[in-house]
Amino acid sequence: MGAGHDHGPHAQTDGNFGRAFAIGIGLNLIFVAVEAFYGFTADSMALLADAGHNLSDVLGLIIAWIGATLVRRRPTPRLSYGLKKSSILAALINALLLLLAVGAIGAEAIRRLASPEPADGDVMMVVAGIGILVNGATALLFMRGAHHDLNIRGAFLHMVADAAVSAAVVGAGFLITLTGKVWIDPVASLIVAAVILYGTWNLLAESALMTLAGVPRGIDADQVGKALNRLPGVSGTHHLHIWSLSTTETALTVHLMVEPEVDRDLILRQAHAYVHELFGIGHSTIQVERAGTTSHADCPAHEGHCEDHGG
Repeated sequence: MGAGHDHGPHAQTDGNFGRAFAIGIGLNLIFVAVEAFYGFTADSMALLADAGHNLSDVLGLIIAWIGATLVRRRPTPRLSYGLKKSSILAALINALLLLLAVGAIGAEAIRRLASPEPADGDVMMVVAGIGILVNGATALLFMRGAHHDLNIRGAFLHMVADAAVSAAVVGAGFLITLTGKVWIDPVASLIVAAVILYGTWNLLAESALMTLAGVPRGIDADQVGKALNRLPGVSGTHHLHIWSLSTTETALTVHLMVEPEVDRDLILRQAHAYVHELFGIGHSTIQVERAGTTSHADCPAHEGHCEDHGG
């Protein structure tokens, strides 16, 4: 029986994002203060809702920054993977914070609908216009990391959503100036809440899946098993497990059933390279067994993926 472990090249978060986080947090803190001041001055629920959401995003950026920093901590005897899951927890906390913001915004908007209050449309347009610039610039800082890191993607989506929300506030201010209808402001706040909820749901679902050690989105465990079975000399696979170590790294363990004449060292090298190149799995622990030594009875359904084509 032989086994091999491969860490592969790690897709880690670039340390340069520390500067992006610092700039993004600074810009948004300044804008939150400005937006809240003019929200009270203009008596605009839409501006205050957006300011509250932006404040939650500042906290979200801080949490994401902490997660991105802790993920690079070295392993210890007690934490053998280090603190890699910190980035997953950061993404999950961010999603939960956004849900709380949605509830607060929605409740206040409904109250305002019941007793509408006049708002200054011109001030709303100017302040929210600045918000588009601030949030758009911050989103650009995270764009290059949004494709391969859920934690960075969370920060990016926060800023993109904020820019879109600010655009909605500009539209509400324009309509209030044009028509004088006071109900437009709380309705715009409800639209803000709906946009945040829509953008948050996938982040919540994916981070919760990662927290529960589920197979990451974009990877099909059945396809991984079938791909390994196509390797020359492999007659079956069992005990296949795939999970996220962090928001950028995926791990796999599997047992390969091989024919007696197969070179175990060669098949291990091929299998490690195969799962990395085809599925982006950089941490793989693979055990090789001779065909016929393990039966289906040894692989109950709750133990993971089983597939046997011979032996």
